[in-house]
Amino acid sequence: MRKEYDFSKAKRGPVIKHPAKHRITMYLDDDILAAFRSQAEKSGTGYQTLINRALRDYLSRSSRPVDAKTLRRILREELEAP
Repeated sequence: MRKEYDFSKAKRGPVIKHPAKHRITMYLDDDILAAFRSQAEKSGTGYQTLINRALRDYLSRSSRPVDAKTLRRILREELEAP
């Protein structure tokens, strides 16, 4: 080993960062948490992973633009309503 090392350009922190993962504190109702833990036990995965999937699924559904088929269906339903 060398007697001296140059750490002038070194950065503090973990060697490997987890991309796009953040630790947060979040309060959930007891029944919601119990349901996710139960599903996690059955599927063999973590309950936090299941919560993340549920949130991702919700965001992907709510931010999708309406396609022509869906728009036609909605218009038909609205026009048929009394």
